[in-house]
Amino acid sequence: MTIDNQQNQDPGEGSGGLKQHKLDERYLRMARIWAENSYCVRRQVGALVVKDKMIISDGYNGTPTGFENVCEDENNVSKPYVLHAEANAITKLARSSNNSDGATIYITASPCIECAKLIIQAGIKRVVYGEKYRLDDGVRLLERAGIEVIYMGD
Repeated sequence: MTIDNQQNQDPGEGSGGLKQHKLDERYLRMARIWAENSYCVRRQVGALVVKDKMIISDGYNGTPTGFENVCEDENNVSKPYVLHAEANAITKLARSSNNSDGATIYITASPCIECAKLIIQAGIKRVVYGEKYRLDDGVRLLERAGIEVIYMGD
């Protein structure tokens, strides 16, 4: 079940506590800033993977390394090879010595179903996002997998 984090919070330190809520707000704000690195015109999305209060990976939507930094075609449709922010953050972990077991991913927009599958397989246990995407199949899949999903919209 998705948690709407605009509810009253207990002052404890657990995932539902006020301290965690403040951290979630800060990391989500940082993901929004990170999204500004995207060259995509239609939508800029950012993601941060956090474990033990450390950012262990980051990503934003864009083209693969070595490709031109143009995400949309002449009809303003996203090119099929554009990577989502979550996919960039998770695959970046594969090139590092970090792992995402038990981590939280902060995403400016709710994940699509393909990114939800990557999140599940990466061992990420919490997803915090700021905007609802038009499809909710990714969120529903995460919930089915027992991952804590928190919407922190405006």
